Amino acid sequence: MIIQAFNNFIQIIYHNIMRTEIIGFTLGTLLTILGMAELVPALVDWSHDHVNANDFLLNAMICLFFGISMTLANWRFGKTITVRESFLLTTLSWLFLSLFAALPLYTSDLNISFVDAFFESISALTTTGSTVLGGLDNMSHGILLWRSMLQWIGGIGFIAFAIILLPFLRVGGMQLFQTESSDRSEKIMPKSGEIVVSLFIVYCLLTIACALTYFFLGMNAFDAVNHAMTTLSTGGFSTHDKSFGYFNDSPALVYAGSFFMLSGGIPFILFVKLIFQGKFSLFTDEQVRVAVGIVALLSLGLTLWLWQNHEYYSQHFEEAFRVTLFHIISIITTTGYATADYTTWGNFPIVFFFFLTYIGLCTGSTAGGIKTMRIVIASKAVFWQFKSILYPHGVFILRYQGKTVDQELVSTVLGFLSLFVISNVFMTGILAFIGLDFATALSGSATAMANVGPGIGKIIGPAGNFSTLPDAAKWVLCAGMILGRLEILTVFVIFTPYYWRK
Repeated sequence: MIIQAFNNFIQIIYHNIMRTEIIGFTLGTLLTILGMAELVPALVDWSHDHVNANDFLLNAMICLFFGISMTLANWRFGKTITVRESFLLTTLSWLFLSLFAALPLYTSDLNISFVDAFFESISALTTTGSTVLGGLDNMSHGILLWRSMLQWIGGIGFIAFAIILLPFLRVGGMQLFQTESSDRSEKIMPKSGEIVVSLFIVYCLLTIACALTYFFLGMNAFDAVNHAMTTLSTGGFSTHDKSFGYFNDSPALVYAGSFFMLSGGIPFILFVKLIFQGKFSLFTDEQVRVAVGIVALLSLGLTLWLWQNHEYYSQHFEEAFRVTLFHIISIITTTGYATADYTTWGNFPIVFFFFLTYIGLCTGSTAGGIKTMRIVIASKAVFWQFKSILYPHGVFILRYQGKTVDQELVSTVLGFLSLFVISNVFMTGILAFIGLDFATALSGSATAMANVGPGIGKIIGPAGNFSTLPDAAKWVLCAGMILGRLEILTVFVIFTPYYWRK
C-alpha cells in the first residue's frame, strides 16, 4: 500500500517535471521581451541625461540574461501546451513579470521600498491603476513611460488570455465567441496564434489612433503616447498628479478620453471582425448594447442629480454631463482616470461610484470587474427561475445573443459571482484586521479585485493614493489584483488537489 502510494507520487512529480519545459520556455520568452522593452525608457532617460537611464539599462541586461538563459535551457520542438499548464503559466507569468518589472522602480531615484515597487508594477501589469507614487509631474520621463508601457503590455496580455483561456473555464461566456467550433479539447485552439496576432494589430491601431487624437487636441507628444497606452489598456496611470484633470481646460480631450476608454471596454474580437472581415457587429452584440445602455442611462441620471443638487454644476449643465460621463466610463471600464474628486459631491455619488466599481464592462476587453455578460446571463437566469415558479409546467429556454445558454454555463457564472463576493468579503476582513478603516478596507478590496484603481475615502480616494497603507495591506491588495485580473478561478484552480493529479 505504502509502496503503491509512493509510486503514484513519483509518477505525478515525474509527469509534471516533464511538462515544465514549455512553462520555462514561455516565461523566458516573456522575460526577454520585458528586457527589450526596458531599453525604451532607458533611451528616453538617457536622452534627458537622467541617472535612471543606468538603472533601466542594468535591469534590462538582467532580464535579458535570465530570459535568454531560460529560453535556451528549455528549448523543445513539437511541445504542445495543455489547458492545465496554461492556468499555471498564466498565474506565474503575471507574478514573474511583476517581480522583474519592479526592479527598475526599486533601484531608481524614487527611493521606494521593494513592497511599493512590486505594488506599482503589479498594479500596472494587471491594469488596475492603483499607485503609491506622488510627484508625477517632476518624475523622470523613463519612469512615467515604464509605468504606461507595463499597463499597455498587461492590457494585450489579458485580452489574449480572455479570448483563448476563458472558454475553457466557462466562467464568463467567452465560449459563445467560438463560432467555428464548440470543441473544448485538452489542447489550446490551433488558431490561437492567428487570433493573438489579429488582436495585437487591432490593439496597436487603436492605441495609435488614440495617441494621434490626444496630440491633435492639445496634448504634447509624450503625454499623448503615455495616456493612449493607459487609456486603451483601461489602466488609468497618468503622467500628472491631477490625472486626466490636468487637461480639464480642454473639453474635447475629456470627451476623447471618454470615447477611447469606452473603446477599451468593448470586446476586441468585434474590432477584429470589423477590420479584418468588414463585419460591423458592435451594436448587434447583446453585451455591447447593454453596456452602452447602462453608460447612457447612468450618465443621464447622475447628470440630472448633479445639476439639481450641486451648487456649481447647477449653473453648468454641459460640464456636469461631461464630468459625469467621463467618470462613469472611467469607473465602469475600470480605467480609474479622474478629472475631479467625486467624493466631494455628496453621499449619493460616493455610494453610486462604489457599486459601479464592481460592474466592469465587456468580456473580451481590457476592462476588469464582474463584466456585463455575466450580469446579463445572471439576470436572465433569475427571471427564468421566476417564470419557472409561476408556470411550473412551462418550458422556457434561456438565450443569449440568439444562442441557447446551457445550465452548466449558468451554474459557473453564478458560481463565479458567489466566489467574487466571498473573496471580496474575506479580503475586506483581512484589511480591517491589519488596521484599515471600514471604507478604506472595503473599497480597497473592491478596487483591487475589480482592477479599478481609486477607492473611496480620504486615503485611497481619487485625490489620494496607496502609499500610506501598511506593507501587509499592500501585499494583500497585490494578491487581490492578481485574483481579479485572472478571473479568480484561474488562480484558485492550481491550489486544488485535482489540478495536480495525473
